Amino acid sequence: MTPASPAYRYRYGDSMFPTEQFTDPHAAVARVHEIYEHHTALLREAFKRFANGEVMTERVRACYPFVRVTTEFNTRADTRHSFGFVSGPGVFETTLTRPSLYTNYLVSQFKLLRDNHDVPLEIGVSDMPIPVHFAFPEGIHVEGNLDPDHLRTLPDVFDLPNLATMDDRIVNGTLEELPGDPHPLALFTAPRIDYSLHRLKHYTATSPDRFQRYVLFTNYAFYVDEFIRMGRELMQATNDPEQRAYRQQYTAFVEPGDLTTWNANLDDLPADRALTGVAPARQPQMPAYHLQRADGSGITLINIGVGPSNAKTITDHVAVLRPHGWIMLGHCAGLSTSQRMGDYVLAHAYVRDDHVLDDDLPLWVPVPALAEVQLALQDAVATITQLEGYELKRIMRTGTVASIDDRNWELRDHRKPLLRFNQSRAIALDMESATVAANGFRFRVPYGTLLCVSDKPLHGEIKLPGMANRFYEQRVNQHLKIGIKALELLRNQGVEQLHSRKLRSFSEPAFR
Repeated sequence: MTPASPAYRYRYGDSMFPTEQFTDPHAAVARVHEIYEHHTALLREAFKRFANGEVMTERVRACYPFVRVTTEFNTRADTRHSFGFVSGPGVFETTLTRPSLYTNYLVSQFKLLRDNHDVPLEIGVSDMPIPVHFAFPEGIHVEGNLDPDHLRTLPDVFDLPNLATMDDRIVNGTLEELPGDPHPLALFTAPRIDYSLHRLKHYTATSPDRFQRYVLFTNYAFYVDEFIRMGRELMQATNDPEQRAYRQQYTAFVEPGDLTTWNANLDDLPADRALTGVAPARQPQMPAYHLQRADGSGITLINIGVGPSNAKTITDHVAVLRPHGWIMLGHCAGLSTSQRMGDYVLAHAYVRDDHVLDDDLPLWVPVPALAEVQLALQDAVATITQLEGYELKRIMRTGTVASIDDRNWELRDHRKPLLRFNQSRAIALDMESATVAANGFRFRVPYGTLLCVSDKPLHGEIKLPGMANRFYEQRVNQHLKIGIKALELLRNQGVEQLHSRKLRSFSEPAFR
């Protein structure tokens, strides 16, 4: 039986791709590409034969590539950095997937490992099977293409997704390593990444390669409408030199269905700049929109809808793309008598009454404010509003935000929640911010929150249709500009400065 046979079963140390050592990060990533493309092509070809009725008498198995480093000395890396080095002597390993999507990321992580430890990178074939579903990057309805007889035999021929290989024990710090096992080199295994990449496409209706490294989350469609208007406008040609220079940083604007509008201000794009992609027949659950830059450092906006469960769901999946930062832009109930409708709240602490992450991140774990993000948000508010000093304090207050899991909390007995809000010094109440921040902390993604007061239910100012419509018209455009400006400021800081050591424990995987 030859390696090209669909019944060939790959094993650790496959002789066709023996484990090799590399000192050049680019060559190492190229080998990862080669292994991954060969093994997934094998699965795709075998599944095609299987779906066409061929009887498979043996299991078809292909496995993920892996990278491994072995160190003999304690870490002597630059202590100012928060990632790129292992915690001490030992063997460290992780499985890898979708190298075409992660090429730049892998090159940068491999380079840091080489530079910090002066050891070669070992690249080879792991013993972790690739589920047949994940061999198709854009996804297929595997079961939908098979008749009942083939569907019953599918698990006998191919490996299917296994929840035991895609949990978050590494991220949560609860992994119990067995003696002799290599230490984790990354926060996510390859199957965990593949799972989230496919879920992202499902929830947002855009491909993972469209996502940018700076992310805005919002819970209102008004912000989406304004982002679409701004995104399309930025793609239009302009003769204003200042506007043209600003617009040229973005190459395209992408909407659900990978509907792509190219930037007419650029000269080096394909001659055919017609609209590409197909709008979905119906809106996805959490539509995503992308202001793309050539290096992937643009801005993605996602409408996560209402509630902490949605906030957890989408951040669970966006995290595998290893963004450089995410910010929550939303509305909140102002709890202080001195606040006014339209005032901003810059969260510096959170009361996690949403409880959606209690099993993953215990309530006793603090979720600190990150100075880099806080300063960027404050500077963005000052820049967009043209206010500073004491005048800036009139429209923005820094304080604690409480997130809850009941939208109709006003209908409860007020005494208990009011006592908690008062004791915590909370000045604002919403349903998503604490979840977004807590998952940022959990996944080591820099996070921040800037909310806008849209009602004051404790003081008789409840959200009613007429009041809300006027509020949205007045504030949405400014609030969104502030969020975009904050992410652009963070991008200008550079990755090394942004990824805070506050997000890393004393024993961390090397990969960011």
